[in-house]
Amino acid sequence: MELTDLTWPRQTARLTLRAMAEADLPTVYAYRSRPAVYEWITTAHTSLDDFCTRVQRQLSETDRLLLLVAELDGDVIGDGMVKLTNGWAQDDLPAAQRCQAEIGYVIDDGYAGRGLATELTGELLRIGFADLGLRRMEAGCFADNLASRRVLEKCGFRLEGYFVRESLHRTRGWLDGCAYGVLAQDWVG
Repeated sequence: MELTDLTWPRQTARLTLRAMAEADLPTVYAYRSRPAVYEWITTAHTSLDDFCTRVQRQLSETDRLLLLVAELDGDVIGDGMVKLTNGWAQDDLPAAQRCQAEIGYVIDDGYAGRGLATELTGELLRIGFADLGLRRMEAGCFADNLASRRVLEKCGFRLEGYFVRESLHRTRGWLDGCAYGVLAQDWVG
């Protein structure tokens, strides 16, 4: 199955997930710009226009990138990403192509602490493993972002790399970084 073959919306216990649309961008920008959220995301944006330009470009990459919004009771409260990647391999091995993905997730800080990031991440894994048939999924975060680390560990990700002062943070300088991964065979969905 390809990313473009996925059907929307999808329902989890509390969330409705659907493909991100241009109309969602002001709402997504608003919560991503709040200090508590912006503190940990890696994408920088200086204005709504800058943010919209970047995301509109990403929305056109439908062969390798899926951008979603998560709604709770009809309100957009978060977003997620599944980015298909090639496995590290010798370049004459086509089986390594698009067999894994990197995921990302953001929740509006007004909804933090309710397990919604875990619920969203669980559905991103379901999309990758059950729908797309991927063999591996990965995520990274700053080591100091304990909430994100807990989400990944609750969803079955294993800490595969801890990198000392490897990640440059916009206000804190060089921080430790974490690399997480989970294999399809280990996923409990």
